[in-house]
Amino acid sequence: MTKEMMVGVDLAKNVFQLHAASLTGHLLFRKKLSPEAFRRFMAEHSPAIVVIEACGSAHYWAREMAKHGHEVKLIAPRYVRPFVKRQKNDTADAEAIVIAAQRPEMRFVEPKSAEQQGKAILFRARERLVHQRTELINALRAYLYEYGYVVPQGTRQLGRIEDILNAPNCDLPDLVHEECRSLLEQIAEKTIRIEAQTGKIKKLAAEADTARRLQTIPGVGPMTALAVEAFAPPMEIFRCGRDFAAWLGLVPRQFSSGGKERLGRISKAGQTDIRRLLIVGAMSRLNWLSRQSIVNGSWLAQMLMRKPRMLVAIALANKMARTIWAMIVRKEDYRVPAEATVV
Repeated sequence: MTKEMMVGVDLAKNVFQLHAASLTGHLLFRKKLSPEAFRRFMAEHSPAIVVIEACGSAHYWAREMAKHGHEVKLIAPRYVRPFVKRQKNDTADAEAIVIAAQRPEMRFVEPKSAEQQGKAILFRARERLVHQRTELINALRAYLYEYGYVVPQGTRQLGRIEDILNAPNCDLPDLVHEECRSLLEQIAEKTIRIEAQTGKIKKLAAEADTARRLQTIPGVGPMTALAVEAFAPPMEIFRCGRDFAAWLGLVPRQFSSGGKERLGRISKAGQTDIRRLLIVGAMSRLNWLSRQSIVNGSWLAQMLMRKPRMLVAIALANKMARTIWAMIVRKEDYRVPAEATVV
């Protein structure tokens, strides 16, 4: 059945604003509904193209609308903003969503499945615990610094802090000593929770076929593999691996004009979690121990001779992103470049 109507939905917590128009842009109706009324209305409505601004609950409502036979498209808020007329309100936002979605060159966000969102929540929960532990460690270091004890950064320094507190000549006041002990207990509790979350992630990465395949890439571990499964859209929507790397923000920012190409720093305009983990994985391949396994005369060895290590790491992360795209699309395991050339 051909869908002859496009419905733009501006989501909120208690009120949904609808703007329906024909595919030629003529207004059909406007409605303001509660979430449950919106659900009932769309269940009884004939199949249409439903366009939702990508936000917190957008993926859930995309799945709900798809159950009723509607074609759902999610659109990034930054692409809707230029089409808002004069004052910003719910009615104007819903109309702008339809106008933006009718542009033939518009790009849309792929809806996520419930399983994908669950993995993303697990990943973000672990990240939140890591940030909270880091905050506690920095607070503990700051307390000690006020009394002349300088402790370097990192979780490895917790043993040094315990030695300071257990020293017989420790001159910290009793109140400060008790507070530092309390912070150490909180840090230990966070560490236990982080390890439990890490175990869940490793288990999920071992069970999923795609995540298992991605872990054959040097520098890609369970965290990176699960992040790709949780946050990346289907790889088939990208024409090539370079498009996926650009989507991650692993390409230089352009300031080109008049036919002259000007490239700046890395754009960082893509998915933050995957990009960060790929760069961390690339840096792990360039440390002193792993650098010994780099083949002389290879692309990576030549880059290290000519460029700074951080720049090489970003270039390697870009290459890893293109490798991930090729492996998922072709459903192949990683092949060492030296072995691949022989085949």
